[in-house]
Amino acid sequence: MKMWTVRDVMSEHVVSVARQTPYKEIVEKMVHHAVSAMPVVDDTNKVLGVVSEADLLHKVELMGAERHVQLLERRRRRVARAKASGDVAGDVMTTPPVCISADASLSAVARMMDDEHVKRLPVVDEQGQLIGIVSRRDLLRIYLRDDDAISADIAEGVLRQGMWMDPAAIDVTVDRGVARLSGEVDRKSTAEIIVQLCRGVTGVVDVANELTYGYDDTADLHRHGFMGATVKETIP
Repeated sequence: MKMWTVRDVMSEHVVSVARQTPYKEIVEKMVHHAVSAMPVVDDTNKVLGVVSEADLLHKVELMGAERHVQLLERRRRRVARAKASGDVAGDVMTTPPVCISADASLSAVARMMDDEHVKRLPVVDEQGQLIGIVSRRDLLRIYLRDDDAISADIAEGVLRQGMWMDPAAIDVTVDRGVARLSGEVDRKSTAEIIVQLCRGVTGVVDVANELTYGYDDTADLHRHGFMGATVKETIP
């Protein structure tokens, strides 16, 4: 079963600017390409920073305000004042840049976006050179996967390869990303592991579990401390 990475969803055509790109040209590029942020790169295409609408808006925020620095002024305000005075990308960009590898998992990039409070991340190679960009919208593209492709991943990747089961033993239907599982397995723990593995299949929105089982072994597993380890070790 293929595990999707940033490479599968990123955009390879990236609108970027150089360190010396003038403020007005940055605004024109953002408006023309309908983007809210752009990487700033050097002559070797290495990412130096990112300039966003928020960075550019400091000039509007402090328009007409006094430019002298107060001794007790907060750091954020000092940074805002410095960027408001900037005339080129190198003056207003946010640095160091937060970048991601093309081989990173989609869950990793989603967590990074949330932690860093950003909407998009430059994608770089081992040398730090720009090779793409990934946005929140790109991550949502996985939920556009065809239902038949998701069903095939569950049958082959989860049931045959993950559980060593005959896929015909479980009835799998997928409708708009919701996977419905029905049929009978030997143990309750087996059913629970199948459901968890299905939730990890790229494009699955939810799992409707209608599986039945011949024996409830969860009490035995909990008593011997195996349940948590079994599920954890099985999920890729």
